[in-house]
Amino acid sequence: MIHPVIMAGGTGSRLWPLSRQLNPKQFLKLTDQHLSMLQLTVARLDGMESADPLLICNEDHRFLAAEQMRQAGYKDARIILEPCGRNTAPAIALAALQLVKNIDENQNPLMLVLAADHLIKDIAAFQSGIQKAIPLAQQDKLVTFGIVPGHAETGYGYIQQGPKLADDSFSVSRFVEKPDQTTAEEYLASGDYLWNSGMFLFGARTYLQELQKHRPDILAICQAALDDASEDLHFTRVNESVFAECPEDSIDYAVMEKTDNAAVVALDAGWSDIGSWSALWEVSEKDSCGNAFSGDVIAHNTESTLVRADSRLVATVGVKDLVIIETKDALLVAHKDQVQDVKKVVERIKNDGRHEHMNHREVYRPWGVYDSIDNGHRYQVKRITVKPGAKLSVQMHHHRAEHWIVVSGTAKVTNGEESYLVTENQSTYIPVGQIHCLENPGVIDLELIEVQSGSYLGEDDIVRFEDRYGRS
Repeated sequence: MIHPVIMAGGTGSRLWPLSRQLNPKQFLKLTDQHLSMLQLTVARLDGMESADPLLICNEDHRFLAAEQMRQAGYKDARIILEPCGRNTAPAIALAALQLVKNIDENQNPLMLVLAADHLIKDIAAFQSGIQKAIPLAQQDKLVTFGIVPGHAETGYGYIQQGPKLADDSFSVSRFVEKPDQTTAEEYLASGDYLWNSGMFLFGARTYLQELQKHRPDILAICQAALDDASEDLHFTRVNESVFAECPEDSIDYAVMEKTDNAAVVALDAGWSDIGSWSALWEVSEKDSCGNAFSGDVIAHNTESTLVRADSRLVATVGVKDLVIIETKDALLVAHKDQVQDVKKVVERIKNDGRHEHMNHREVYRPWGVYDSIDNGHRYQVKRITVKPGAKLSVQMHHHRAEHWIVVSGTAKVTNGEESYLVTENQSTYIPVGQIHCLENPGVIDLELIEVQSGSYLGEDDIVRFEDRYGRS
């Protein structure tokens, strides 16, 4: 049996404005109308003999990850929280240590390490590649999956194949960095190079042994951080102060480029890491003019263009080779040849003290979601959705009062010493400094409009007294 380990960290800044720091690309529905990239990653394991996935994600994404795993059928998904990003070598070490915890020392569970934000179109070929890798991993090989290149790509690292080991399987001659165009063309022509996918299969103890050999400092810190971990709901929280001291290093640099036991399985499964808007255009279905449209789009004399309209009509006239991405609070227009520089726009937004890189207008919480509809001097309006049975924290605000108007469903309101129900077309008022709480006791979503007024309306003006979701 294999143990899937899904890496769900990262921010995906090159896919702004859709990908945001608090809602990055692995949680977005980029290539499927119904499933996020994370959910597609989980779904492609269907039919395989595998354990429930172990997820590794950032602390800030914990509730979003848990909710998407619940929607995927894993109500009590196992999730390791990284308090800070330290690259893939430490993250995989945490997963390996967790897998060998409390089992016999002779057991060496096979870890299938997958990225949560990759696209794989041919699932049968993907699963076939895993089956070819299993015997190698059982022989203590550290197996990576190399993608059969379809063109001379400069955006990926490459793996040079060594002697053949089995069907579509080779020893690794060397790993090479992202090449220039001439070198990439040479790699493609030689037939000896594969794209480095960042997917792996190996025994958990095998990986830990290699890490001990090549980067014992990383292993020691990860072990100490996990030894002092705490369990919170179904989250495993490693010790933040200890883990923060861990060196940042990728699994390639820390282990794969140094080990003598690396093997690669050649995989031709319609793989893409969707690393840019041009990459998404390439894998999307297109019309006869080479356009890929999503949402409400009207196009005239438009060619080879990607348009994603999330909240309103987008019309194009006489354009070619563009990327146009519309969200409720931002619009990106870029040439397809320049989309790698979108991250520079994100850097500018950060440096200017703006907030459009952090989150969308819609913000997900463990109890539901809110949409910041409008705001101005001393006021803000939100549309709030509370899931059935969910409850916001018992809290108070120093600087704002709140008016709640119920649109649909029933709200159970705690307002100081009082507790009462508010139903459709009814409202209530929460004064500044009043301890209060909102709960949905019903079986349908609670929808309400919240009007905030006061001298300061920031999200950090919340004093929590009680919270079922473990938030401070």
